[in-house]
Amino acid sequence: MGDFYGKPTRTISNDFLEVEYLESAGPRVVGLRYRGGANLLARVPDQKRETPWGEYFFMGGHRLWHSPEHMPRTYVPDNDGCTSSLIPDGVLLEGKLEEGSAIRKSIEIRVDPIRPRVHLLHTLANEGLWDVKLAPWAITMFRLGGLVTLPIRAENAAKTGLLPDRPLVFWPYTKIHDRRLKLSDDFIQIDAQPGEPIKIGMFNPCGWISYQIDGILFRKTFDVRCGEEHADFGCNAESFSGPDFVELESLGPFSFVPAGGKVNWQETWELSEV
Repeated sequence: MGDFYGKPTRTISNDFLEVEYLESAGPRVVGLRYRGGANLLARVPDQKRETPWGEYFFMGGHRLWHSPEHMPRTYVPDNDGCTSSLIPDGVLLEGKLEEGSAIRKSIEIRVDPIRPRVHLLHTLANEGLWDVKLAPWAITMFRLGGLVTLPIRAENAAKTGLLPDRPLVFWPYTKIHDRRLKLSDDFIQIDAQPGEPIKIGMFNPCGWISYQIDGILFRKTFDVRCGEEHADFGCNAESFSGPDFVELESLGPFSFVPAGGKVNWQETWELSEV
């Protein structure tokens, strides 16, 4: 058993990697290590927001939200009440029922027994009395110092002639001339150095985003759901970088989740040396 600023943690692992999670808060992943190396994930235990239900702590690592972002709905505290149970090759983390939203979050984490790969099944369950429109939103916070890569055009993409083919979305605080932001025909990259906040999003046709740091390449993959409604002007992938951490975010499409229903969102993480 480990410790995350007073909160107990446990780990699951294979011969390549180790995943550390909070045992009774979240659901949160707070550690990801490749071949016994340093933790790739950011830790920000002091960053918090005030909400009607108390303090929401960002903590760091990997979390599950539901889009669109809104205060206070998105920021329901998850500092306690999570349960963890072992499953084949992994663990199931189930959060407590969110005050105000009646949503319960869970993350099923399975480590591939023979590859440097982790499968994460995120679930948002509606335990309220009416239908809720939301989108699953999986956010992974990394240490600064690496390079984010976001593909914006699929390989061998069909030419669309006079029609647009690469939507980009910018947040109000993002300065397009920021030197950390690098745009090319097929990729967007962010040099994740400390600085003022920047965030960019897009509809990613390739279904993957990556972060390279300390000679390690982290790559998360997810389903591309063309033709369905997405948040933030149609984004299924986003990245935020600021003074303390950088985020890689994947988003599923909007769903009307009936009372008693749920929606799932799958990510796969892969690590390799570069």
